[in-house]
Amino acid sequence: MKCQDNPMSISVFIADDHAIIRDGLRLLLEAQPDIKVVGDAADGRQTVYQVQQICPDVVIMDIAMPELNGIEATLHIRQSCPSTQVVILSIYATAEHIFRALQAGALGYILKESAAIEVVNAVRAVHAGHRYLCKKIDEIMVDNYISRRRVSEIKSPIESLSPREREILQLVVEGKASAEIASILSLSPKTVETYRSRLMQKLKVNDIPSLVKFAIQHGLTPG
Repeated sequence: MKCQDNPMSISVFIADDHAIIRDGLRLLLEAQPDIKVVGDAADGRQTVYQVQQICPDVVIMDIAMPELNGIEATLHIRQSCPSTQVVILSIYATAEHIFRALQAGALGYILKESAAIEVVNAVRAVHAGHRYLCKKIDEIMVDNYISRRRVSEIKSPIESLSPREREILQLVVEGKASAEIASILSLSPKTVETYRSRLMQKLKVNDIPSLVKFAIQHGLTPG
């Protein structure tokens, strides 16, 4: 679904759990003659659902989203809407977070502190098929990091988990009970318990506080 006002407009969807950020980004983007905001959402699961319905040109995606974090949501979106490009909006500037975002299919990565300055350029760049990284991020460092990861095949602990295990991990650390998670994911509570036990074994953690610490460190949930 493209904007009807101007067929040449870049259609943008905004995903962030803070209404003030969504509203601010909408005002900033719609002040541009070539950009039209076509929707927004406050959690990752709703973002994926809505984006799959309209397939906008660009999604601006907060990395720390409730229910389904921005990296996992990006993975779903890129699989179902390959023409939709994603710009990750993040407070994290570590190479690990950037690598995981790019690995999931994001083409842009900007820091929240500089979003007001760079978001318009990022939207235009990724829509044109170019990678866009925040000026505060050293692109050479990222390229070297990616090359090093490929050569050495060093894996982050998060990569040992399946997509479903990562989804359940996030919902567990957000305080949801197995029955509630089962309802959200259309699984049985017993299946959820099995997934939870398996992912804790893989991560070598024995309790929920350790899971929470792991999730925060890897950007799966806000601290």
